[in-house]
Amino acid sequence: MILVFGGAYQGKTEYALKEFDAKSISDVSDGGEPDFTKDIVKGIEGFVSRCVRAGENPSEYFAARRDEWESCVLVVTDISQGVVPMDKELRAVREANGRLTIYLAKEAEQVHRVFCGIGKRIK
Repeated sequence: MILVFGGAYQGKTEYALKEFDAKSISDVSDGGEPDFTKDIVKGIEGFVSRCVRAGENPSEYFAARRDEWESCVLVVTDISQGVVPMDKELRAVREANGRLTIYLAKEAEQVHRVFCGIGKRIK
């Protein structure tokens, strides 16, 4: 698995499409279920938000399906920067997204950070 992360609107998906010659995308930014048969799964932070609201652990979801996403490029928006939200649920989403990103980075063959459309391999 390859993990691509960075801030919102930084060109992560475009970078992944070009860098890894991907053709198909599963977009879960609306909170839907990831389709790990696609080359890229993007918007994982939206899936994390849905999990937290439903009382589910997104890291456990991914760990239980590890063999399904081993050949995917996973694209995650880093929502850990900036002002910490006052809303308890939003803080929980932010924490869960960070924990999932840490887990995925540990499991990844490669990790790429994208900023201003420029990707840099960091693992």
